[in-house]
Amino acid sequence: IKCDHNALYPSPEEGWQIYSSAQDADGKCICTVVAPAQNMCNRDPRSRQLRQLMEKVQNITQSMEVLDLRTYRDLQYVRDTENLMKTVDGKLKTASENPRSLNPKSFQELKDKMTQLLPLLPVLEQYKTDAGMILRLRDEVQNLSLVLMAIQEEMGAYDYEELRQRVLLLETRLHSCMQKLGCGKLTGVSNPITVRASGSRFGSWMTDTMIPSSDNRVWCMDGYFKGRRVLEYRTLNDFMKGQNFVQHLLPHPWAGTGHVVYNGSLYYNKYQSNIIIKYHFRSRSVLVQRSLSGAGYNNTFPYSWGGSSDIDLMADENGLWAVYTTIPNAGNIVISRLEPQSLEVLQTWDTGFPKRSAGESFMICGTLYVTNSHLAGAKIYFAYYTNTSSYEYTDIPFHNQYSHISMMDYNPRERVLYTWNNGHQVLYNVTLFQVIKTSGD
Repeated sequence: IKCDHNALYPSPEEGWQIYSSAQDADGKCICTVVAPAQNMCNRDPRSRQLRQLMEKVQNITQSMEVLDLRTYRDLQYVRDTENLMKTVDGKLKTASENPRSLNPKSFQELKDKMTQLLPLLPVLEQYKTDAGMILRLRDEVQNLSLVLMAIQEEMGAYDYEELRQRVLLLETRLHSCMQKLGCGKLTGVSNPITVRASGSRFGSWMTDTMIPSSDNRVWCMDGYFKGRRVLEYRTLNDFMKGQNFVQHLLPHPWAGTGHVVYNGSLYYNKYQSNIIIKYHFRSRSVLVQRSLSGAGYNNTFPYSWGGSSDIDLMADENGLWAVYTTIPNAGNIVISRLEPQSLEVLQTWDTGFPKRSAGESFMICGTLYVTNSHLAGAKIYFAYYTNTSSYEYTDIPFHNQYSHISMMDYNPRERVLYTWNNGHQVLYNVTLFQVIKTSGD
């Protein structure tokens, strides 16, 4: 099997970057895949410029419609006063040719006619204003034409519709690529992408982690202590704007920030207990709750930042997980894989890493990655592989932009890290060392 990354994506500018590196003993292509930033096309300066131009065209069109309506109305008024103006003009000519004909009665009639013409003055003033507007609109149209010509030259032969079709095709190819990508090892984290600044210093936000899923809702849970209010936004764009949301009031308060949404349900740690609750959003009801046997709670074994972060629930490509510790484990991080329906513990691993020395942790492809701090200068320091029950120390830096991370979770559906950083909701793209599945596998 030939390792040819060009067969997937010919250009890094199209999003994904796939670099060939080696073949294993079975002939599988082992490649490094760099995932694109979210909504890359939307952040393209040319795309933004086109949207701005479209808005200008729309504004000009609206101005022209208003101008047309007003001109039609005023023209109709001028036509209605045409006979009156002719009458006044005739009387003025008569008075000019024969001043003696202008007696008091005729003068009063002329004065009355002139009074009737007075409303014509503001109409004429409006005409002058509209004439100025027409000149401005003409200049704007000329400027738009020049900008559009420049964009056309920059983009070459592609028109806007063709570019849109190319974007749709690329999105289809990206989804196809996602299906081909197997699990991989974390090798890098991108620069942070700040989505929004909201809430208090501590909190969590998330989207559904179930694969596959077309659910685009975003959930936000502010604070770590005894909270019950969950805000549900229709889309990420609505979350960014703080609009189109509904509120869920949980029947039991939560502790910490280690919540996760999986297949339409919220899994969270019940306040002052080691009980895990599964709350279904659509039915607004608790489906199941179960004690995580022996797990510490109420700041017994939190992360380094505290905040009742004893029990951290998360999901990856392999399912639902709980990260916690117990007294018999001497405060070292324990990983348990959970059955999503019953919350039964399926398997458990003792990582040997002290939980109080960890800033945060997250699962990717069955591997737990642990940061060494929640403050500035933090890095991903430790990795535990559940498939081999082995670990290694790592050195993967990332930029802790706001210096206090109280939540960090991986979303396998979007392949990004969600973080809550000192009142900011932040995303990181990840670089995974991937094994590309071939049709012969």
